[in-house]
Amino acid sequence: MASSEGKRHHHNLVPLAALISKEMRSEKMEKPTVRYGHAAQSRKGEDYFLIKTDCQRVPGNSSSAFSVFAIFDGHNGNAAAIFTKEQLLNHVLGAIPRGLGREEWLQALPRALVAGFVKTDKEFQSRGETSGTTATFVIVDGWTVTVASVGDSRCILDTQGGTVSTLTVDHRLEENVEERERVTASGGEVGRLSIVGGAEIGPLRCWPGGLCLSRSIGDMDVGEFIVPIPYVKQVKLSKAGGRLIIASDGIWDALSSEMAAKSCRGLPAELAARQVVKEALRTRGLKDDTTCIIVDIIPPDPSAQPSTPPKKQNKLRALFFRKRAHDSANKLSKKLSAVGIVEELFEEGSAMLAERRENEGRRGRTEI
Repeated sequence: MASSEGKRHHHNLVPLAALISKEMRSEKMEKPTVRYGHAAQSRKGEDYFLIKTDCQRVPGNSSSAFSVFAIFDGHNGNAAAIFTKEQLLNHVLGAIPRGLGREEWLQALPRALVAGFVKTDKEFQSRGETSGTTATFVIVDGWTVTVASVGDSRCILDTQGGTVSTLTVDHRLEENVEERERVTASGGEVGRLSIVGGAEIGPLRCWPGGLCLSRSIGDMDVGEFIVPIPYVKQVKLSKAGGRLIIASDGIWDALSSEMAAKSCRGLPAELAARQVVKEALRTRGLKDDTTCIIVDIIPPDPSAQPSTPPKKQNKLRALFFRKRAHDSANKLSKKLSAVGIVEELFEEGSAMLAERRENEGRRGRTEI
């Protein structure tokens, strides 16, 4: 009896290679399709973008593929934008320990993004050039989206039911009270441009230098108050997928996040990007470089995405992810998770490296 039981059990064993192969096939089937489009109109020639869809966590292993999408909006020349486009990805990947599995790799990514931004800034400043740039850097790995940003280029997420989430924070001194307080507490001066007669005009700026942004890469002539440390957010989409809209301020000065998302719903990515740029130009004209990348994260089974959004989700239409207080961000994340839209995995906005490392060490990932 024992012998026949043993034979039966032995007969049901599956070779390890077959299990691994099955797991890889399953993972491939469950991964979403990523489609993208890009459009731009140039006025100053200082906007640059990066689209790279053939990255691999493990070289030679197609199942470890991920995609990178980024926008760099330069100022005071295009040198910083070009340098950051060419160097930032390598510096980020170089900061991730080798040999990590996918989950460990994703957990290491936020800190690596910070290290990559700081290293890129340090290297560019060593060249002695005064140019600067924003950077909105997006990594899509399966259903997980990780965004790091400095400056006022923006990334938003449009998900089922018309819920628009902001995955970045604008580092504009005019609108961002927390950044104004940080700059002044560090000894910087925030004020408007003074003209003859003492009148003040234009947006709030940081002095010396007169930069309107509180965070950027480059800008060696504006003092230590302008930092390259990015706001980082990592989210996991539901199996319904979603659309990312990544754009420079030429878009956002003309359109709200909700207007941009609404203007291109139902269009494929390439046409959607053109439509957002067209709408921005129609609203405001070509007053600045205007660049837009659309990224669609599409479920393997298109039927998983309902064509008619449930009415119960309409009350969330005006909600967005925007860190002001950690508790409020958590409450919002739970509401969005409750309707199966997105799960917040990580968020950190501190501009101080010491504080950020302490927060990451204590909290790590925030599972909701």
